[in-house]
Amino acid sequence: MINYIWSFLILIGLVVGSINGKIVSISDSILSSSKEAVELCILMFGVVGLWSGLMNVAVSLGITRRLQSMLDPFLSFLFPNLRSTKAREYISTNITANILGLGWASTPSGLKAMEELQKENPSPDTASGDMCSFLILNISSLQLIPVNIIAYRSQYGSVHPADIILPGIIATCCSTLAAIIFIKWKDQKT
Repeated sequence: MINYIWSFLILIGLVVGSINGKIVSISDSILSSSKEAVELCILMFGVVGLWSGLMNVAVSLGITRRLQSMLDPFLSFLFPNLRSTKAREYISTNITANILGLGWASTPSGLKAMEELQKENPSPDTASGDMCSFLILNISSLQLIPVNIIAYRSQYGSVHPADIILPGIIATCCSTLAAIIFIKWKDQKT
């Protein structure tokens, strides 16, 4: 459905641009936007490659395992009924990747965590409390290093692309705190 809406909006834009005599401006904008999109993709491939490599080094050095063990008391607090060690491991990996600002890298572990949580779910047609809690926590996305935003700011000419770090930490700390409060409030209601 959304494809039809976007197609309709693009078609209307082209028709209105043609009627107003702005078709040259529209074609120039399309070409320059396409160029920017390709440049951004190349930049993000580099960022993803760098951080994937660093994440592999962290895994091989045992850094991620230590971070996961540090998260264990936190996970026990948020998921007191969680029995699956696989789900706990995937949730820890997801949170660790989010903290390091690797949101795209946290997605596979998040999906695996949901699969493991689904295995424990007594009613498969409805999300369990742990599944909802994990989703809420994942959406809040605590980040210490917002890698993607720094890369975007750098790509678009920011003089100080890393200036987003402190505001990002404050914003994601607030969102994660709100998520934790909501999760615990929700748990008391059930």
